[in-house]
Amino acid sequence: MVQTCIVHLIRAANRWVGYGDRRGVSAALKKIYTAADESTAQAALDEFEASELGEKYPRSVKVWRDAWQRFVPFLQFPPAARKVIYTTNSIESFNNELRKATRNRVQFTNDESALKTLWLMICNIEDKRAAKRAKQGKRVSATAGRLMEGARVSGWKQAINQMAVA
Repeated sequence: MVQTCIVHLIRAANRWVGYGDRRGVSAALKKIYTAADESTAQAALDEFEASELGEKYPRSVKVWRDAWQRFVPFLQFPPAARKVIYTTNSIESFNNELRKATRNRVQFTNDESALKTLWLMICNIEDKRAAKRAKQGKRVSATAGRLMEGARVSGWKQAINQMAVA
């Protein structure tokens, strides 16, 4: 299953919008990505396209139309799970750190050395993230949830259970 990052999709759509209209466009887009199912989201996108803002910013509509097949899997999850998988920033950050660490190592002697190197890099990345979480964990939060990438996320267990089923 391939699913696009909703945050990046919103940013891409707002890239073509004037500063004064961003709040209105973002409100219209919220109806799309918070829709209960695909048909409701499609109706919200059609409504946005027919609106004054949609006609003023057709490139924003095109961004959503072009990414529709990558967006639709997101709608299969319940709202609690959507809050957890809303963005793929943590995955992208992790992959970027691995790329950055392997960029200097042009050749590995064999597959085993490559795997060992990647394993050590993963441990190092996780140690850095754990230290950052521990540092941020000293602050008292008003909301219950699990600390992920510096943000509190609630509904985490339900999201994991849903993904195990899907």
